[in-house]
Amino acid sequence: MKDAPDTPAGLKQRALRYLVRREHSRAELARKLAPHAESQEAVEALLDGLLSRKHLSDERFAEERARSLSRKYGAEKIRRDLRGKGVSDDIADRVSSGLNDLGRARIILQKKFPSQGGKPEELARRARFLRGRGFSWEVICRALGAEPEG
Repeated sequence: MKDAPDTPAGLKQRALRYLVRREHSRAELARKLAPHAESQEAVEALLDGLLSRKHLSDERFAEERARSLSRKYGAEKIRRDLRGKGVSDDIADRVSSGLNDLGRARIILQKKFPSQGGKPEELARRARFLRGRGFSWEVICRALGAEPEG
């Protein structure tokens, strides 16, 4: 049996508890609150109120998420993650374009592969590793010391 929906005040308290723990995108918070609300309109009204009081911000969420993910991943993977969390394309592009991919790729490579590898197989392995982390081919080639083709 489903519990009774939260009152508007209870729904607001639930939303604020989520936001105290960490930043959320609007879409992510709406998804979490929907099962506890009387209607989708109640969720939208609450989110509009939180947005107007600056308790909720997709931009702030995107910046925090990108900062957190940038230790391990490249701009492409961060952009996909943000879009998956409901952040608009222009905010995701703006936040991920401000990252220094080449410097981070070199740091990540140094941590994962401390020794220099000159064999083609080793370079291919490192390139696949970086590609899986969301770095562009141009950044990968530059990080590995090769010029990108094309």
